[in-house]
Amino acid sequence: MVPAGAAAGSRTVQDRFVAPAARVARPEDVDIVTETIVGAFAEDPTWAWAFPDPALRPSQHAAVWRLVVEGALRHDWVWLLEGDVSTAVWVPPGGTDLTPEQESRLEALLLGLPGTAAHRALRTFEAFERAHPRDAPHFYLSLLATRPEQRGHGYGLALLAANLRLVDEAGAPAYLEASNVANVPLYERYGFVVRGRFATPDDGPDVVTMWREPVS
Repeated sequence: MVPAGAAAGSRTVQDRFVAPAARVARPEDVDIVTETIVGAFAEDPTWAWAFPDPALRPSQHAAVWRLVVEGALRHDWVWLLEGDVSTAVWVPPGGTDLTPEQESRLEALLLGLPGTAAHRALRTFEAFERAHPRDAPHFYLSLLATRPEQRGHGYGLALLAANLRLVDEAGAPAYLEASNVANVPLYERYGFVVRGRFATPDDGPDVVTMWREPVS
């Protein structure tokens, strides 16, 4: 595995079962990564609930996910599948999702949302933060997304499988939150096991936390 500080263009991975290759996203890819996530999460049970106005949701999601992507790009562990059809946003062991300055920007952004969205979104992010384990270093899969028009081809899972081979090479566990509980069986196929579950505020959807030990 190439160290996280290596040049972004220096790493590619090829899934042995699926043809497309993956590459590490560069700072100039922030728009395409963000657009992919916005499209994929538009109707996500948790994140659609946290941003309840469907007319405002695309712009709200774009602002929030762009900030999250910018934070993750610091670690050289944001991936794009060939053709930019899928993306995976990881935070490696020892890394943080956001810088302190980005955390302040996110809080201000959420508090500035209109109506019930400010309360829902802020408290949903807080619930995710409380559930996140801190007892062992791990790779954190923050977001996995496929462009809506490319769904059904297995691109997202191919990217996940390719990334997990690098995670296994590093000998580290991995953690994720399934904001759509329907995806839990898919993640279980790739070695994740259910760690716990938490409810989002105000009787919102449940989120399942999952953990994966490295495969030697």
